Amino acid sequence: MYIRRVTRKNKNGTTTSYLQLAHNEWDPKAKYAKAKVIYSFGREDQVDRAVLERLASSISRFLSPEAALQSKETVGEVASFLFQSSKSVGSLWLLDQLWKKLGMEEVIQACFSSRQHEMDIERLLFTMVANRAVSPASKFSLTSWVEEDVYVPGVETVQPHQLYRVMDELLDVRAELEKNVFYAVSDLLNLEVDLLYFDTTSSYFEVSPDEVSEDETFRKQGYSKDKRPDLLQTVIGLAVTREGIPIRVWEWPGNTMDMTVIEQVKQDLIGWKLGRVIQVADR
Repeated sequence: MYIRRVTRKNKNGTTTSYLQLAHNEWDPKAKYAKAKVIYSFGREDQVDRAVLERLASSISRFLSPEAALQSKETVGEVASFLFQSSKSVGSLWLLDQLWKKLGMEEVIQACFSSRQHEMDIERLLFTMVANRAVSPASKFSLTSWVEEDVYVPGVETVQPHQLYRVMDELLDVRAELEKNVFYAVSDLLNLEVDLLYFDTTSSYFEVSPDEVSEDETFRKQGYSKDKRPDLLQTVIGLAVTREGIPIRVWEWPGNTMDMTVIEQVKQDLIGWKLGRVIQVADR
């Protein structure tokens, strides 16, 4: 079944086009298929376009999304709308609302208010966090992810060097940022912080010790909880509430013993007016 255009020559030499809904029907006598008109829409220049649009819309309901888009593209420049591309927006919109509700936007902007930056640090940080939550990938992959796959509010393009620069900038305001984020989130979520649990783990690097300079102070060999004592590692500490919500994170050289960091953790938490901590340690 299809819509066809039939042109007829008038007596004055002009031509008139008519639109018809037809289908091919086999003629046993002629031994070939002939077009059979099911419905005539009348003269093309007088056709009610709304009728055709309703017909196309009703047919599209029974097509797959891919087939519907393909049929739309074949219309060409005659169509009032041509499909160009699509981007995912739902998950990013939701994360952006949560980000703002948690006060992250205001906290980050306050930390960098005294600095002059051409790039929007807060938006670039959100982009990296959203990518980690929705579709974890490398910093280099974020360029195509933002440009082709998703709509990030306030961000049209990103470059890997911008993301690395932003991460370096975080180190300069780390203490202030961590504290402000904690106060904002704990107040909003009404966190119960009268009792905190603390534990450590290790994370190794896929690099040979021979490839690291003698001045290396962070990546060290030590007791590996990942059962990879042959690789350099770092020790990571995490304090959480009784519900498991992270409060603060630390990192130390890979050869750090658990018991040597307890005093530092205690003093750091006291600075945040958090004094009662239970350490969860291996036997």
